[in-house]
Amino acid sequence: MKLAAINQLSKKAFVEQLGWVFEHSPWVAEKAWEHRPWASLEALHHSLVRVVREAPKEAQLALIRAHPDLGSRARMAQASVAEQKGAGLDALTPTEFERIQTLNRAYTGKFGFPFILAVRGKSKADIFDAMEKRLHNSPEAEFGTALEEIYKIARFRLAELLGQD
Repeated sequence: MKLAAINQLSKKAFVEQLGWVFEHSPWVAEKAWEHRPWASLEALHHSLVRVVREAPKEAQLALIRAHPDLGSRARMAQASVAEQKGAGLDALTPTEFERIQTLNRAYTGKFGFPFILAVRGKSKADIFDAMEKRLHNSPEAEFGTALEEIYKIARFRLAELLGQD
């Protein structure tokens, strides 16, 4: 899809086309639609990010919690499936699977939301390392880091949608 076409979409069509970019949170696209037209992918991404940044903390937390655990075998959005597969998380050994589950439980237990990482271009080792390091963050720092990672994920998804990845 081209940016010019996105700028012409009705609100309903825009949400249908881009509502998935922020995991199970079409409200982001719905609110960003009001900021059109966009001159570039970066401008569109900025509008979407601004919606999240201006949202109440409860809405931001719901967005974070809409993401699946990494390495999970639970149902997740197709984009998440593809992203995790690209990082090798669909082919964990039994030992790796147990390790990621243990880290997921520790992380969620400490912070109250799943570990978020833009996994594109990352290896399993990179992911395990990030999980272990970020467990030492404060809840406030980790909340901000989770949102920043979500913004990266959204940027990758938009680039793919617009054929600019």
